[in-house]
Amino acid sequence: MSTLRFHAIKESLKHKPLVIKEKQRRSEIFGSNVFGEAIMRQYLTKEALAGVMDAIQYGKKIDRVIADHISTGMKEWAISKGATHYTHWFQPLTGATAEKHDAFFETIGNGLAIEKFGGGQLVQQEPDASSFPNGGIRNTFEARGYTAWDPTSPAFIYGTTLCIPTVFVAYTGEALDYKTPLLRALQAVDSAAVAVCKYFDKNVKKVNASLGWEQEYFLIDRDLAMSRPDIVQTGRTLLGHSPAKGQQLDDHYFGTIPNRAMSFMRDLETECMLLGIPVKTRHNEVAPNQFELAPIYEEANLAVDHNSLLMDVMDKIADRHNFKVLFHEKPFAGVNGSGKHNNWSLSTDTGVNLLSPGKTPMSNLQFLTFFINTIKAVHENEELLRASIASASNDHRLGANEAPPAIISVFIGAQLTATLNELENVTNGKLSPEEKTDLKLNVVGKIPDVLLDNTDRNRTSPFAFTGNKFEFRAVGSTANCANPMTVLNAIVAKQLIDFKAEVDTLIDKKSMKKDDAVFNVLREYIKQSKAILFEGNGYGEAWEKEAKKRGLSNNKTTPEALQARVSKKTLQLFEELGVMNTVEAEARYEIEIEEYTMRIQIEGRVLGDIARNHIVPTAVRYQNLLIDNVKGLKDIYGDDFKKLAQEQLNLIEEISGHIANINSNVTKMTEARKKANSIKDETKKAIDYCHKVKPIFDDIRYHCDKLELLVDDELWPLTKYRELLFTK
Repeated sequence: MSTLRFHAIKESLKHKPLVIKEKQRRSEIFGSNVFGEAIMRQYLTKEALAGVMDAIQYGKKIDRVIADHISTGMKEWAISKGATHYTHWFQPLTGATAEKHDAFFETIGNGLAIEKFGGGQLVQQEPDASSFPNGGIRNTFEARGYTAWDPTSPAFIYGTTLCIPTVFVAYTGEALDYKTPLLRALQAVDSAAVAVCKYFDKNVKKVNASLGWEQEYFLIDRDLAMSRPDIVQTGRTLLGHSPAKGQQLDDHYFGTIPNRAMSFMRDLETECMLLGIPVKTRHNEVAPNQFELAPIYEEANLAVDHNSLLMDVMDKIADRHNFKVLFHEKPFAGVNGSGKHNNWSLSTDTGVNLLSPGKTPMSNLQFLTFFINTIKAVHENEELLRASIASASNDHRLGANEAPPAIISVFIGAQLTATLNELENVTNGKLSPEEKTDLKLNVVGKIPDVLLDNTDRNRTSPFAFTGNKFEFRAVGSTANCANPMTVLNAIVAKQLIDFKAEVDTLIDKKSMKKDDAVFNVLREYIKQSKAILFEGNGYGEAWEKEAKKRGLSNNKTTPEALQARVSKKTLQLFEELGVMNTVEAEARYEIEIEEYTMRIQIEGRVLGDIARNHIVPTAVRYQNLLIDNVKGLKDIYGDDFKKLAQEQLNLIEEISGHIANINSNVTKMTEARKKANSIKDETKKAIDYCHKVKPIFDDIRYHCDKLELLVDDELWPLTKYRELLFTK
C-alpha cells in the first residue's frame, strides 16, 4: 500500500464523532446572529425601521440619512455580538461567494481610535472587479466595480464578521453577479402576477416567489479525500473501480445516519439556526456516504442567499469534523449523483399559495390560471430552462439512471391530466349557464379532491407538479439556485403578461365576461402546451424518440444547451422584462462556455498526471515483481517453468497492454487539447473539448480501472472506492 494511502486510512480510523450537545431549543436561537426585524426593533429608530421595511416590502429606496441611522444600529448590534469586521457579501459569476473584510476600527489622530461604520459603508463599497469573470464587459485595466446593499436579505454575523448581502455591478452598471438578475426577475413576476391576481382578488398588492431547495452531498473522510489528487483538484474521482458492494441493496437510503455524520449534521444545523437558515430535514440518500439537507420554504431571493451561505458553512463545519463535503454532481462513477431540487411556487401578500387550490370555484380557477400558465411558460422556453442548469459537472448527471433526462418535460399526474383534458373541451366563446355550472362544479370544483389523491411522483421528470408547487429536479448540486430561479421567474412573468393581454382583449373587444375569457385562453394554452406534458419513464429510449416527434429539444451537453442563452428569443425576453440587457446576457454566455472548457481542461491535465505518474509506475513496479517471480521459477524448474508461471506470464502481458493503452490515450488526449486550445472562438473550443477531448477520459479510465483489479492492493497508490465510500 502506498505511504500516502496507508497514512490516510490510518488517520481516518482515528476520527471519532465530536460530541455535540444542544443546550437551547432551536426555536430560541433561530436567527440570533441575523439582523432581522425583531433585532432591528431594538437597535433602530422608528424612521430607520420604517425605511428598511418599506425597502423590503415595496422596493423603496433608502436615503442616505436613514442609511446612517441603520448603519449605526447595525454596528452597535454587531459589536455587541463580538464582530470586529464587516464585509459586503456577494455572489460573483465564479459560482462561489466573495467577501473582503474591513475592520470597524478607525484612527482619529493623537493616538486615538474609534469603531466606525457609516451609511456610505453600508450601502456601497468598491471591490476590484478586474479579477472576477465578466464576459468581456470590463477590460483587465478597468478594475472598478460596486457592491450595493440588498436590504431584502438581512445582514448576518459569521465568526467575527458582519456580512451584508449585496449586488455586484460594473462601473458602467452591468450586473456582474447572480443576485441582480434574480432580483429583477422576481420584480417582473411580482408585477405580472399581481396584475393577473386582480381578476380574482382586488386586494392583492404583492406576489412573492418562494423556493425550497434540497441540497444533496457526499461526506468523505478528509484524510482519504486529500489523498486523492482528482478529488482535491476537480471535486470528483476521475478514475476508480466500483466496489463489490455499492448501492445495489438500497440499504443506505433513509437508513440510520452514522454517528460521525450525525455529529456533523447537528453541528451544522446549530450554525444554520444561528444564521436564520430554517433547515428542517436530514436523511441518508441513495449512495453510500451520501446525504440530503432541506429547509422550510422561503422567499426566493433569501432562499438563494441561504443556500449559497449553507455551502460555505458546510465546508467549514466539515473541516471541524475531519470530513470533506463533495458537492459535485457525480463524484463517483456507478453510484447515485447529487442534485439540488428547486421547489418553486408563488404566494400573495394575502396569504394565498397561487399553486394550491382553495375552497371555492373562483380560487380553483385562480389556481388553474397560474398552473396552466406555468406549464405554458415551460413549453415555450424549455431550451432556456435546460440552459439554466447546464454545467460540465451536471452533464455527468443529466440523463443518467438516477437523474432527470436532458429533455425538459412536465409531470402533473394522471388526475390533473384528465382535468386539463376536460377543460380543453370547453365550448369556444361564451359559456352557457349550464356549461358554466357544470364546469365549475364538476371540473374546477373537484380539483382539491383530485390533488388530495394525486400523491404519486415521477422521479424521472425534470419539472414536476407535486401538490402545491413545481419541483425543478434537474438543478445540479453545485449550482447557484439564482440561475434557474432567474430563468423560471422570468419566463413565468412573460407568460402571465401575455395571458393578461389575451384575456383583456377578449373582454374589451368581444365583450366576454371575465370567467369566459379566462377559460377560453386557458383552453387554448392547454392545446398548445400538450407536447411538454409527459407521465412516463423519462429514462427510456422510447421517450427520446417520442420527444423528438413532439419537437422538444434534447441538448445532452453544456455547449449544446448554452446556445439558448443567446438566442434572439432569449435576448428579447430578458430585455423586455428588464432582467438582463443584451450585453449582460451575452457576457454570461461567454463566462459559462469558457468555464466549461476550463473545467474539462483541468480534468484532462489531472487525469493525465495521475495515469502517467501514479498508475503506470505502480503497474510497472508490480509487473517487475511478477517478472522476478517468473525468473525465480525458471531458475528452479528450468524449461518446465512455463507450466507453473503461465498465469504470471498472462498477467504480465495483460498489464503491458493496459500500460500501452494508457500511454497512447494520454498522448492522444494531450494532442486533442493542444488542437482545441488553438481555437480562438470560445464556443467552437468548448465543442471541441466536449466531443474530442472529454471522450478520451473514458478510455484512459477503463484501462486504469482494469489495472486496479490486477495490481497488488498493497502497491495501489490511490485510495479506493470501498475505502472512500465505506469508511465511517
